[in-house]
Amino acid sequence: MQGYPVKIFGQPTKRYCQTLDLREDPELIAAYEKLHSPDGVWKETLDAIRASGILEMEIYIHENRLFMIVEMPAELEWEDAMQRMASMPKQKEWEALTAKFQKASATATSDEKWKPMCRIFRVY
Repeated sequence: MQGYPVKIFGQPTKRYCQTLDLREDPELIAAYEKLHSPDGVWKETLDAIRASGILEMEIYIHENRLFMIVEMPAELEWEDAMQRMASMPKQKEWEALTAKFQKASATATSDEKWKPMCRIFRVY
């Protein structure tokens, strides 16, 4: 998987955009949003994201569709970052917790659940 080059903000970076669907249940969706709120997300999850080399991550939602943007240093390979994050102590527990909300295998890693999106348009 190749990243998309983006503007340079202090260092060369690349951006990945991915999607994942949640189960179509308003209560589960509300609970998933709460889990990802500043008070809901685990400190260990934030630490794992940062330790993997990811500079910035955003998740957006529309109905039950999630859209994630990940900004990484240009020299960092996606697979390396995902392997590093998957090896963090509480990451498997986080994935198991979030799996009940997602339309994905209960045993899938984050990298297996989130599907890459292809950019079809841009204006700079």
